[in-house]
Amino acid sequence: MATEAAVIAGAPATGRVESKGLKSNAIGYLSNIVIGVASTAPAYSIAATLGFIIADPGVATHAPAVLLASFLPMLLIALAYRHLNKADPDAGTTFAWTTRAFGPGFGWVNGWAIFLADVLVMASLGYIASIYTFKLFGWHWAEAHKGAALAGCILWIWLMTWICHRGIELSARIQQLLLTFEVIMLAVFSVVAVVDVYAGHPSGAIQPHASWFDPFAMNFHDLLVAMLLGIFIYWGWDSGVAVNEESEDANEGPGRAAVVSTLLLVAIYLLASAGVQAYHGVGFFIGESNEVHREDVLYALGHGVLGSVGVKFLIVAVLTSASASTQTTILPTARTTLSMAKWGSIPSLIGKIHPRFLTPTVSTWGFGLISVALAVPLILVSRAILEQSLVALGIPVCFYYGSTGFASAWYYRRELFQSARKFSLVGLLPVLGGLIMYGIGVYALVYYGHKANAEGKEYLGLTLPIWLGGIGMVLGFVLMLISRPYFPAFFSRRMEVAATGLLDAPVEHAPVHLMGPEHVTHGVHVLIPEAGDRPPPEGG
Repeated sequence: MATEAAVIAGAPATGRVESKGLKSNAIGYLSNIVIGVASTAPAYSIAATLGFIIADPGVATHAPAVLLASFLPMLLIALAYRHLNKADPDAGTTFAWTTRAFGPGFGWVNGWAIFLADVLVMASLGYIASIYTFKLFGWHWAEAHKGAALAGCILWIWLMTWICHRGIELSARIQQLLLTFEVIMLAVFSVVAVVDVYAGHPSGAIQPHASWFDPFAMNFHDLLVAMLLGIFIYWGWDSGVAVNEESEDANEGPGRAAVVSTLLLVAIYLLASAGVQAYHGVGFFIGESNEVHREDVLYALGHGVLGSVGVKFLIVAVLTSASASTQTTILPTARTTLSMAKWGSIPSLIGKIHPRFLTPTVSTWGFGLISVALAVPLILVSRAILEQSLVALGIPVCFYYGSTGFASAWYYRRELFQSARKFSLVGLLPVLGGLIMYGIGVYALVYYGHKANAEGKEYLGLTLPIWLGGIGMVLGFVLMLISRPYFPAFFSRRMEVAATGLLDAPVEHAPVHLMGPEHVTHGVHVLIPEAGDRPPPEGG
């Protein structure tokens, strides 16, 4: 295993898949899009977050504008994912790309950021899936008991971990079913809500207006604060790229799917946010007495919009949303740690592949176990802690998304000035997205560093979002330093620059080989180029 990891870790990007033992050509372009959209959990994200955006006095009717503004950096970073994936369709995505562009230390910390964000959200996703299961069957006693919620959370996490372990095809088929139902229900809910508004039925209803979608109609500070939640609503579309090594057209398909996923998400969110705030007006979510409305806007409006029968389908939509996102959070995280193991930056045991299912065994089950271990204190101690964990994950998300934007420009820097198209799409726009992401991340550290902006107690003078997100990233940096003497081959890597022409190189779909036939695994072949084809490392 160590030899294979060293071979893969030392290979420059060639635009070809460097096999880690995952099943090649297992899923298609549609599955890449489905996994990307499902990972954001649209129904759950709207239900749990939109009410708090609307209730902000500085936002009010401009919630659609917040979601539109939050979409912009996501689209710009999706461009970076597309171009970097063309050069290196590696399941480690940002970890692999930032390692190549900026060196092993920075790449390792980005791998940690992906892991940290994903593990922080798992408890909340499992909790919501559990609670909505109880809502669906009318088990109100279970909704009020932490023990029941925790038990349900653990069962959902283990179920989705098992599905991920059983193979990528099963995961993709389940995602298609769950997302189809979820999107249909969101569309039906939103359209019916808007139709009812124009029909004049709901009390307090307000008709949609073009100004709702104008970010410049808001105070810049209020827009930034709201975008901290907007980033969470969109986060996750990159999961469709993390399964690139198992995808058809590995270089192009997942990258295009990333861009398409963000476009689909903004359409879903703009329609839903307009319908939600129009139905009873923004006053329905403002004030202490309306806190229950803010915490779950779909359930609060569901009976009025769809009736007592229709609301059951809406509950199922949120349930499928949370459970689908649980699954699509496990998928990319397991592949990130798999890639890190294969690159030789963490123990090789983590890179073990199941011989039958061709999935990362230790990475998948290990992440499920860690998620359960973290869910226990987050759910049992305080719901406020659970909620603050969602706030905290924005810090590592902004870091690794922003880093990906910078990596695109820096890795392709030899080609940026060859055309206006390359300069803008590969360099300028991804860098702008990276600057926005880093800016929002820094603002989050400052904003949530004040106790007034973060619920719960302070510990040693720091709020929970700072402990979980900020100190969590510091812990990753410390672990990276500790790892250096144990993985010298990886940390001795030098920065790379993309070989000239790699960005425009035609995609080769024919099978390729990894160091001869003795390394062919389950029909997956990878070609390491001849020495003369390799781009020179930086600094030598």
